[in-house]
Amino acid sequence: MQTGEDTQGLRKIIDFTRLISLFILAIHFYILCYRAFEVLGWTAELTDRLIANIAKTGLFGGLFGAKLAALLCLLISLLGAQGRKDEKAQLKNMLIGIVIGLLFYWLAFLALYMTAADLLVAGMYIGLSLLGYLLVLNGGVRLTRLIKSRLDRDIFNSENETFPQEERLLENEYSINLPAKYQLKKQQRESWINIINPFRGLLVAGTPGAGKSYFVIRHIIDQHLRKGFSMFLYDFKFDDLSKIAYNKLLHYRKNYKICPKFYVINFDDLDRTHRCNPLDPQSMLDLTDATEASRTIMMGLNRDWIKKQGDFFVESPINFLTAIIWYLRCYENGRYCTLPHVIELMQVEYDNLFGVLEGQPEIQVLINPFISAWKNNASAQLEGQIASAKIGLARLSSASLYYVLSGNDFTLDVNNPDEPKIICVGNNPQKLQTYGAVLSLYISRMIKLVNRKGQLKSSLVFDEFPTIYFNNMDSLIATARSNKVATTLAVQDFSQLKKDYGAEQAEVITGIVGNVISGQVTGDTAKKLSESFGKISQEKESRNISSSDISISRSTQMDYAIPASKIASLSSGEFVGFVADNPEQKIALKMFHSEIQNDHAAITREEKGYVDIPVVQQVSKEEVTENYQQIKRQVAALVAKELQLISARTKKDDDAGSVKQAMDSKKLPSKARTRKSEKVKTKDRPISL
Repeated sequence: MQTGEDTQGLRKIIDFTRLISLFILAIHFYILCYRAFEVLGWTAELTDRLIANIAKTGLFGGLFGAKLAALLCLLISLLGAQGRKDEKAQLKNMLIGIVIGLLFYWLAFLALYMTAADLLVAGMYIGLSLLGYLLVLNGGVRLTRLIKSRLDRDIFNSENETFPQEERLLENEYSINLPAKYQLKKQQRESWINIINPFRGLLVAGTPGAGKSYFVIRHIIDQHLRKGFSMFLYDFKFDDLSKIAYNKLLHYRKNYKICPKFYVINFDDLDRTHRCNPLDPQSMLDLTDATEASRTIMMGLNRDWIKKQGDFFVESPINFLTAIIWYLRCYENGRYCTLPHVIELMQVEYDNLFGVLEGQPEIQVLINPFISAWKNNASAQLEGQIASAKIGLARLSSASLYYVLSGNDFTLDVNNPDEPKIICVGNNPQKLQTYGAVLSLYISRMIKLVNRKGQLKSSLVFDEFPTIYFNNMDSLIATARSNKVATTLAVQDFSQLKKDYGAEQAEVITGIVGNVISGQVTGDTAKKLSESFGKISQEKESRNISSSDISISRSTQMDYAIPASKIASLSSGEFVGFVADNPEQKIALKMFHSEIQNDHAAITREEKGYVDIPVVQQVSKEEVTENYQQIKRQVAALVAKELQLISARTKKDDDAGSVKQAMDSKKLPSKARTRKSEKVKTKDRPISL
C-alpha cells in the first residue's frame, strides 16, 4: 500500500467486486420481474437462454438469496475502500442511513403483494431495492471517512499521570497511618499514607473546606494519644479540636503509665479555663528568656514588625519591654512577674518608672537610652520608642485576660515525665489580633520547656499556624527531632505563611519539613508543590491526518507527576504529598496522590457520644473584676514602695555626705582651709586667653 501501483490495483479490485454485486442484483431483477421487462420489450432469446443457465446455480431460486449475495459483495467492496478522512464525520448519522437503507432493501418484497399492474409492481420493487442499496453504499463509503483512532479518550490526561503508591501499612510506636485509595491507570487500589517519622515535621496545607482537620488532624490527635504522647494543641476555632482531644484522652487514658492531666486556656468562657502565667519566674532563668518573651509579644501584636526586625523603632520597644519583664522577675524573686503586672507597670509616668527601673543593675544597659532621652528632654524620640509598646500592650488590658494570665494552675512543661499534660489553647477568629499575641507567648514559653532531653514523646499540633507568631520555628523542627517532639503545622496556603512570617522565614519553614500533606491549593503554592513532586515517564500520542490515511506516533517523555492545575482542582478529602522514612524502615514510594478514607458513619456515631469539656470552676464577674483591680493596686504599691526606698536612700546619702564634709573641714588647719578655699575659687574662675 506504499506505492501508487498498489493503490490502483486495490481500486480495481474494489470496483470489480462492486460490479459483481450490481450484476447479481440485475439478474435477480430480470428473473423476478420478467413479465414487466417483457411488457417493455426488454427481453431477448439469447439473454433468456444465458440467464437461464446462470439460474441453474441455485443462487437465484429464492426471493432473498440473490439479494443477500449482492449485499455481501457490496460489503466486501466497502472493506477495502479508503475515503477522505473527515474529523467532522458523525457515526450516528452514518448508521441511521445504513439502517434505513437495509430496511428499504429487505422490505421491498412487500411491493410484490400489491394489486396493481405488473409494470407498477416491478417498478416499486426495483426502485425500493435500489434506493436501499444506494443508502447502504453511501453510508458504508462515509464510514471510511471516520477517524478510528480517537485521542480524546482521556482528555485530562488523568490515567497518564497516575503512578504506583505505597500499599503496605508501615507502623511503629510514633507513626501516623492514614488509609487511602488511589487510581493506577483504570484501576482503583487501596493504599496507606505512612508518616513513620513525625519528628521530621509535618506540614498540612489546604484551602478552607479541603478537609485538613476532618481527614488529617483528627487522626493525628487520635493516633498520638493512643500511642501515649503528651500533647500541646493550638485550636484556632475553639473547641472543635479540643473536644476531640478531651474525649480521646478519656478513651486512651489506660495506655499511659501516668495519665496526663487535661488543661485548657480559653479567654471567652472563664468557667472552662485554667489559669497559667506564661512569664512564670521559675522558667525564666536569664535575661535572654525575657528578651525572647518580649519579642514574641511585640511581634504578635504588630505582625508587620516581623519583616522589620533590626530597625531602631522596632528593637527599642522590645528592649523596653524586656527591661520591665526582667525587673519584675528580679523583684522579690518574681512575686509580680506576670504579663498583667508588666502591662500596668508600663503605664506608670516616666519620672516614677525610670526611678524604679534604675534600681535594678541588670537592666541598666537596656534602659539607659530611654533615661538619657528623658533627661535630655527628647520627649518626641522617647514617645516614638516606647509608645508603640504601650499602645500595643494596652489592647491586652482586659479583666478576662488578666484573670487567666495571672494564675498558676499548671506549668507549660507538657512532656514532663512525672506530670505529663494535654494542653489545649483556644483562639477566637473574631478576636484574633488580641488573643493571638498572648497565645504566641504561651507557645513560645512552652517550646522552650518541651525541647529538652530526657522528656516524654510529645506532639505539638498548630491549627491555622500563621495566626500566631513563633520565632525560630525552623530551629524547633531541626533540633526537636532528637528530643521526640513531633510538630504539625496546618496552613491554608504558603502565601499566607509568607504574608505573616516574611518571605525568608516562610521559605525555610516550608522547606525544612520532611512530610507534606496538601489538599486543594492554588497559585504559587500549587506550582511549588508540583515541582517538589518531580516528573514521571508518560506516554504521548500524536496523529497526522492525510486525505486517505491517518498516521499515529507514540512516544514517552518526562512530565510533572502531579501538575499544578490538578492540585488546584482537588476535591475535599483528596490529598497529594510525600513522606519521610527512617534508615531502618525504608519507603521506596514516598509520593502519593490519593483520597483519604474516613468512616463517616462511625465518626458521626462517635461524635454523638462525645462529652463536653468540663467546667473548671464557677467564676463570677465580681471575682474577675477584683483580680483586675488587685493587680493595679499591687503595681501602684510596688512603685510607691520603691520610690519611698529611693527617697530614703537619697536622704541618707545626702546626710552622710554633709557629715563627712563637716568632719573633713574640722580636721584641716585654718591656713589650709583658707588655701583650699582660695584654690577652689581660683579653679572656678574662667581662664583668660
